[in-house]
Amino acid sequence: DENIFDHLVNNAPRRDVVAEGGDIKTGEDIADTVIEQTYLNSYVAHAAMETHTALAKIEGDKATIWASTQTPFPLKDQIAKALDFPSENVRIITPFVGGGFGGKSQNSQAVEAARLAKLTGKPVQVARSRAEEFFYDTFRPAAVVKIRSGITNSGKIVFWDYGVYFAGSRGSQHFYDVPHHRTVTFGEARGSDSVHPFATGAWRAPANNTNTFARESQIEIMAAKAGLDPVEFRLKNLKDERMLRTLKAAAEKFGWTGKAGSGANPPSGSSEERSGRGFGVSCGIDSGTYVAHIAEVEVDKNTGHVQVKRIVCAQDMGQVVNPEGAKIQIEGCITMGLGYALAEEVHFKGGKVLDTNFNTYEITHFSWVPKIETVLVKADELSPQGGGEPAIICMGGVIANAICDATGARLFQLPMTPARIKEAMAKSARVAVLTK
Repeated sequence: DENIFDHLVNNAPRRDVVAEGGDIKTGEDIADTVIEQTYLNSYVAHAAMETHTALAKIEGDKATIWASTQTPFPLKDQIAKALDFPSENVRIITPFVGGGFGGKSQNSQAVEAARLAKLTGKPVQVARSRAEEFFYDTFRPAAVVKIRSGITNSGKIVFWDYGVYFAGSRGSQHFYDVPHHRTVTFGEARGSDSVHPFATGAWRAPANNTNTFARESQIEIMAAKAGLDPVEFRLKNLKDERMLRTLKAAAEKFGWTGKAGSGANPPSGSSEERSGRGFGVSCGIDSGTYVAHIAEVEVDKNTGHVQVKRIVCAQDMGQVVNPEGAKIQIEGCITMGLGYALAEEVHFKGGKVLDTNFNTYEITHFSWVPKIETVLVKADELSPQGGGEPAIICMGGVIANAICDATGARLFQLPMTPARIKEAMAKSARVAVLTK
């Protein structure tokens, strides 16, 4: 897990251009400041409370399968093929999934149960142990994002050169007003398993968590270089009306009046000079839905522990059919997103996965959950859009930006563990001393 990122970059396939416009060289020539950064994302497990489970019962040439699955219709075909039964003779019953997040899509446990039931002539249940779950499940892929971007002295983004390795293209296309830009991917998340040491696959809002973390961190770095408030900088570089109204709705709900008004730290100062209390902003698009987060955090500078105190999420998801259901989905996304932002990381060496239970693989604790406030932006003129995933994509970026505001330390790798935060603060302090 420590040298996987070099391995990915060194073994990446040829690039695919996702989006481009203008000319990067022209943008570089007119930029007054150029920022180049690399962002890293560790492997993340689905870590569902219920492990992969299935019960198979065969009576003659008919099969009934009770399965913890997100894909019951493909499973019907998988079982028919495995048993050599007509598809119409297979019935799939889906109890509550017990947590899936993209992980319960391949159904190997259900196929195994069906084969065993056919061999034994008796009903068979297959339920993975927690250790088996970590070993056999697919992971959200480790990934690398490299960004070069440039701004003018007035705070306008003039070029954006973005490359993402193995996360996937979802969420990689920027929505800011940039005349010269290029977005390329090297290897999609799925279909690239030969490069990874184990299987990878979809994890809630596939690719977009990684891409939004990198993009919104880079945006905040540029805002600081320009000496502009992060909300003001984004508004200055946006033309997309839906994103503009979503960000403004979040800022209004939060009570954002600029860094001074919000109580946040000024954009300069070493870790020692920061209060440990900070504010961050992050925006994104997923499943046709626009989201904007603003977060308040407190960082214990002695331990590196982060306590997220408050998060406001504004969401434009078109016409909202079930407002209470939508709010619950937002709250769930934010709660789950705390895990990948602050703790979730698969450790491995060679082919051995070192995390086999929750004593080492840490998901969100009840005590981590902040005050969550939601705003559903009225957009009845648009058809309903996705609500189950969008709000999770901003969690890495908004917390990273708030940690930087609180401590002066910029984190470039997810998850932002206490150890990484302390290391970044120490580096920030050294840089401040050298600068002075």
